[in-house]
Amino acid sequence: MKIVDVCGFYAAAGGGVRRYVDAKFAAAERTGHRLTVIAPGAQTQFEERAGGEVAWVASPPMPFDPRYRRFGARAAVWAAIEAAAPDVLEASSPWTSASIVATWTGRAKRSLVFHQDVVAAYAHTTLDGVLGRRAIDSLCAPWWSRIRRLSRRFDVTVAGGEWLAKRLSDHGVANVVAVPFGIEAGRFKPGQRDEGLRAELLAKCGLGPEAKLLLAVSRFHPEKRLPAVIAAASQARRRRPDLGLAIVGEGLAEAAVKRAAAKAGGVALLGAVGNREALARIYASADLFVHGSAAETYGLAVAEAIASGLTVVAPAGGGAGDLARSGYSMLYRPGDAADGARAILEALAGRADAPSAPSPGTLDEHFAALCALYERLAPPL
Repeated sequence: MKIVDVCGFYAAAGGGVRRYVDAKFAAAERTGHRLTVIAPGAQTQFEERAGGEVAWVASPPMPFDPRYRRFGARAAVWAAIEAAAPDVLEASSPWTSASIVATWTGRAKRSLVFHQDVVAAYAHTTLDGVLGRRAIDSLCAPWWSRIRRLSRRFDVTVAGGEWLAKRLSDHGVANVVAVPFGIEAGRFKPGQRDEGLRAELLAKCGLGPEAKLLLAVSRFHPEKRLPAVIAAASQARRRRPDLGLAIVGEGLAEAAVKRAAAKAGGVALLGAVGNREALARIYASADLFVHGSAAETYGLAVAEAIASGLTVVAPAGGGAGDLARSGYSMLYRPGDAADGARAILEALAGRADAPSAPSPGTLDEHFAALCALYERLAPPL
């Protein structure tokens, strides 16, 4: 089967989307399918990959992040789709990629894949402290109307988590199927704990090895609410001065995160950690994982933390709050630093909720389920 993914947010220097797509190439090679990823690039060219190819389409840069580009003329993308001759054609976002796929005149089966709940990421993040979530969704009625219309032009709408599938269905989005994301099999596990690394990270926080190490792993983006995570850790330190917070990540909100960290004290900003083995050791060497985003599709960092044996403190909303039930966890009100501090202290005191859902799945299981879905949509001749 030929799968073509029109992926507007794939970039050579990208983060989560790049890792996901690279894993999808590996899955295509394993299963005998061929994957073509059509992505915006500096120039039009083809890049062979095991399992398929990347078809870069010359496109202008994004105004706020030079790592990424945005599709320009639709005709160039349509030409790339025609050349790839798909059996199943994916749009990997509800933005320009989806409009391009929806208006292509070919006959392939079409899949609208949700990697982000846009309303939760932007409107909820901005207005949570002012309005209730139902009121915010009502204000975003034009967006939901657009998504409903768009989804009717696709054969299936793929949600990366059970929580998001229910949310989309509740808003009338058509043909929703949950195909939960997952983590790398065998990568993240408690046995990766390194006491020397733990002491080193605590020293970066200005603390000795007897202290407790909190960890956050996240893009630096407003939807991730890292300043609220930092404020929660800072407030918890008033009761327990032996707490340090290490943060892995980078991104466009770096200035705000650095300001919050400098004000709070006891925070070590580790930057991006591209080596996955090193990241696994960092996870396993912490004592508690703290998350800020209530707008996750799935909650990949939460899943990695649970697999690493950590108790999770997460907001009671979105994919992260839903996934946290798969491990020991304590939830708090989204964006509420005081309630986050309460959750941190209760979790450290051993009062976290016990697991009430199955353990996080793997990427291999995700891609197997996705390919099975596509084979049902477009059975081989």
